[in-house]
Amino acid sequence: MKVLAFGASSSAQSINKTLATYAAGLIEGATVTVLDLNDFAMPLFSEDSEKEFGVPSEAQAFLDEIAEADLLVVSFAEHNGCYTAAYKNTFDWASRLVNKVYQNKPVIALSTSPGPGGAKSVLALALNNLPFFQANVLGSLSVPSFYDVMKDGDIVDDKLKQSLVALMAKASA
Repeated sequence: MKVLAFGASSSAQSINKTLATYAAGLIEGATVTVLDLNDFAMPLFSEDSEKEFGVPSEAQAFLDEIAEADLLVVSFAEHNGCYTAAYKNTFDWASRLVNKVYQNKPVIALSTSPGPGGAKSVLALALNNLPFFQANVLGSLSVPSFYDVMKDGDIVDDKLKQSLVALMAKASA
């Protein structure tokens, strides 16, 4: 199974990228590719830019990564209750090439934050929007207080870890 994991953030120290990578690693025998949205940096989307310069090649490269995957594990970072600008921009450019960005791939949607909210607002937004862009959402989980529950590369909160392990087992079945 080819698993594509990424944090919907451009932070070099993205806790959402860490969570997505950890979750994808729970699938036994999977080949995991971890994306960094910084590798798909593009100018700020606008119709004027598209008319003048066309769609950047990075948008197609992002879509190609999705196309090669059997499963996507995406952890959504929250900026003021919404998607990060980096994710939204990547998504907007990709959707100019293929409206169904997620190409009917199974998706595990995650979110985390340093605080007790666990980025639930952006996760709710994603869960509402993902199906419109042909994501087959298999399940989701919000992980609150990331720095309290993730220690030395492992989730130390037994209940959260069991929930994540069960979710990833469902995804690999």
